[in-house]
Amino acid sequence: MTIREEQVLERIARARGRRARLREDAVTLAHGSGGKATRTLVEAVFQEAFGNPLLDRLDDSARFAVNGADLAFTTDSYVVSPLFFPGGDIGDLAVNGTVNDLAVSGATPLHLSAGFILEEGFPISSLRRITESMRAAAEAAGVDIATGDTKVVQRGKADGCYINTSGVGVVGAPPAGELRPGDAVLVTGPIGEHGVTIMLARGELDLEADLASDTAPLNCLLADLASRCPGAVRRMRDATRGGVATVLNELAADAGLAVVVDEAAVPVRPAVRGACELLGIDPLYVACEGRAVVVVSPEATDAALAALRAHPLGADAEVIGRVHDDPPATVLLKTAFGGTRIVDLLVGDPLPRIC
Repeated sequence: MTIREEQVLERIARARGRRARLREDAVTLAHGSGGKATRTLVEAVFQEAFGNPLLDRLDDSARFAVNGADLAFTTDSYVVSPLFFPGGDIGDLAVNGTVNDLAVSGATPLHLSAGFILEEGFPISSLRRITESMRAAAEAAGVDIATGDTKVVQRGKADGCYINTSGVGVVGAPPAGELRPGDAVLVTGPIGEHGVTIMLARGELDLEADLASDTAPLNCLLADLASRCPGAVRRMRDATRGGVATVLNELAADAGLAVVVDEAAVPVRPAVRGACELLGIDPLYVACEGRAVVVVSPEATDAALAALRAHPLGADAEVIGRVHDDPPATVLLKTAFGGTRIVDLLVGDPLPRIC
């Protein structure tokens, strides 16, 4: 059996519910990259221990009903370094990330929690700056921070400040869920800006670029899309750790179908593309914090694109590909040179902490 055949069979097995086997004896940085190692860790450890119908979907939010109300619930942790960067900081990143996880599940975000792990000696002025950023981000997204927690660890036992946020929202019309051949794949704007901004902000690269993080709340944008194109949206995902490539691989594996992407159609700003070329990184794997991947029915493609572009956060949206029957559970990229290559899940940990 060839390596290619083994990869296809592994994807199909995963799509059918067979979990990967964890080979490492200890946690590595790659397990936090959002790529293949993360997926394996989740399936082999957490899903094995906690598996249930809500968790096993491995969506951005769990959806469930309480007394006739359809709700969505999500949680995420933020360990970005540096804490402050062009376009945002760990505070608005935490709020926007949780709001977006709810929004791509078809929910209207309502209430958030905020848990802080602070290192002894962390400046109160920095903490105030972070909480003010969170307050402004919550106000912009139309949510409130309703509860929280604070812990302090000894100096040297953390990296200044870590934040965990959870959120709950009311589900309106959730995405249809099943991809079908012919469906269109859209992104809501240029990709890779957050990840490259963080890499440059760390000051470890001798590069200069006029870039800022794309961190933003997507709930209003995606609600507008749902209202203008009712029933057209199959799936929505925000492209954070692992970038657009990881999202597409997960969607393809879940559906047992192929996603074929046109490289020339993928929106990438010149500064991001240039930095990625110098670093040897594919922009498809670089994190966004204000972009979503949206899959819609073929007949709704033009209407969906128009709906996204009518909103400021979707002004640069593009159709980047289509769903196909074959090869199963695979993402293919039609390159600018006329060839085709496989876009697999991210392997290893080539990027610094970016969320």
